[in-house]
Amino acid sequence: MPSSFASVRSIALVAALGFAGAAFALAQQFDGPGREWMRKVRIAAYPLTPTNAEEIVRQAQASGVYGIEVDNDIPGRYESLLDPAEKLEAIQRVATAAHRVGNKAYVYVAGLECISKDADGPHTLAKEHPEWLQRKISGEPAIFGAKSAFWIQPGEEDVWVSPYAEPWRTLYMQRVRQIAGTGIDGIYVDIPYWMTHFTGWEDSWASFDDATVAAFRKETGLDARKDIHLGDPEDPGFRKWIDFRIRTIDDFLAEIRRNAVAVNPDFALIPEIYPGIEEAAPRVGADVYQLYPIVDAIAHEYEFGDGDDHTAASRTPFDWFMYQAGMRSFRAFAGEKKPTWILNYSWDGAPHVQPREAMLTLASSELMAGANVWDASGHVMSGSNDMPTRTEIFHWITAHEDIFGAIRQPVGATGVYFSDETRNYYPAEFVASYRGVLLMLLQNHVQFRIVTPRTLEHFDGKVLVLPDVRVLSDEEAAGVRRFAARGGRVVLTGNADHRLDAMKDATRFPDRPEVRFLNRAQKDFYASDPASEPALLQAMTTETDVRVEASGNVVAHEALLGGRTYLFLANFSGLQAGQNETPAAQSDVRITARAKLGHTLHVLPFLGTETVVEGKAAGASVEFNLPPLERGAVVWFQ
Repeated sequence: MPSSFASVRSIALVAALGFAGAAFALAQQFDGPGREWMRKVRIAAYPLTPTNAEEIVRQAQASGVYGIEVDNDIPGRYESLLDPAEKLEAIQRVATAAHRVGNKAYVYVAGLECISKDADGPHTLAKEHPEWLQRKISGEPAIFGAKSAFWIQPGEEDVWVSPYAEPWRTLYMQRVRQIAGTGIDGIYVDIPYWMTHFTGWEDSWASFDDATVAAFRKETGLDARKDIHLGDPEDPGFRKWIDFRIRTIDDFLAEIRRNAVAVNPDFALIPEIYPGIEEAAPRVGADVYQLYPIVDAIAHEYEFGDGDDHTAASRTPFDWFMYQAGMRSFRAFAGEKKPTWILNYSWDGAPHVQPREAMLTLASSELMAGANVWDASGHVMSGSNDMPTRTEIFHWITAHEDIFGAIRQPVGATGVYFSDETRNYYPAEFVASYRGVLLMLLQNHVQFRIVTPRTLEHFDGKVLVLPDVRVLSDEEAAGVRRFAARGGRVVLTGNADHRLDAMKDATRFPDRPEVRFLNRAQKDFYASDPASEPALLQAMTTETDVRVEASGNVVAHEALLGGRTYLFLANFSGLQAGQNETPAAQSDVRITARAKLGHTLHVLPFLGTETVVEGKAAGASVEFNLPPLERGAVVWFQ
């Protein structure tokens, strides 16, 4: 398999309360001590058989794993979808073994994919239930073989099922309830997507099977096969199709969770999603911004990078900064209490990079951005490229769980608006502007918070940047105007939504300097000047209590933990894709803070031990010169 309805009442709640109110109401279902473990996981995966549960837990304990993923897919294999007894027994054994030593375990299941082991035989899902399959608008069914994906073995039949195939869905939810009854802590739902990601299906905007088309007609009155212009964001019908497809995936996952927690109230739902903030999200229908209020955590298989293998070993410094921008976005979508898990890959045979070096840079980057670490071997889910290194990383995280497992409250007087609808309809334009703004702020060490439609009303900063936000609801536009009325500065780049045309005091940059900046950085990151668009940078910047002076190759994330100010630093200086993933130490990092924060700075280097730096008074502020910054460090004031 790849390494990669909430009930109708919940969907109605979204419509009745709006995004912010509905998200708050739904979030109340996810709080509680039974789910705190998900913020502390150090993840590894293991294939589960009927006899190896005890060995899995023994190996996990030895390498510091907390939160064991086991591969034992029931609904994603046609044979066990029909008869799950043997796999259910194995799941129960591993749950018991994990709990005996104080660990947690959750089990992999496929979302809408199902594999039959004998494609040539008479008993495959496609042969017995062709009406269940997703289809292109031409009618072609979503049936694939071994050439389509590495996880499909020769002789197997791989199909993608419509979420509106009610008999299948009823059976799927029955299996979910049975899994929850084993005592396992959660279910890990892999890529619950509309089939648009295999070769030849990318522009299909599937599915056009009879059941899905009927559901869309019932909701909108439109015939999806005739009444919409696929790929045209100006077509109201196509926009409704995008929204419908996203809501359908939301609905499917919410129903999974509802069935599971009916059996075990502490049961966790963790989908694996690879689209992040990019165009792939509306295409496959799994939008992590929309999903976070519905699930307990998301495991992002976020592989940003221009290299062919998308591993840490192949990332450029520009890639690493985009990776930080993506993870900061996920953390904003999640809110403070829900965790963000990152399933990513450090190394897959790069000849000039040592696996350990790529593993360390990857882990440091994720920890400093506030995510939980999961680094497998190559491009599968299990194993490690270097087990001693993984063990060292996990034991160090364990020793500092009070920091990395704590709730972080981001700090920043500058807000950057993530418009989910703009991204869905105009992804190329919005994502370029959004990334450009975040890159400028990251390289210039300007602290920011990502603001969304769910959090707009509560944003209390001084500046709000809308990067080429072309689509706002009336409620969102009113929220922006209220922010300005409270004295906030609004910065608009690109083509702002027409509802903001009357805002005379907004600072406007219609020529999108942030995109110019992004393009220069992508072309030659080390040669680009972080302050090369001074007018926009000045408009986005305001005075704060903490100032970081460092190379533009260093990232600094400020946050409050338990009311105390922390900085999480990541260093990407000197990295070269495929050649060097060991950062060059930075000796000129200086932090200046208001004296009220304290005159002592605690410094915890990645994989190192804590030291203390005494500050030097400078008027109402205190200056701290940090020891050389290698891969990363956490610092806090006292």
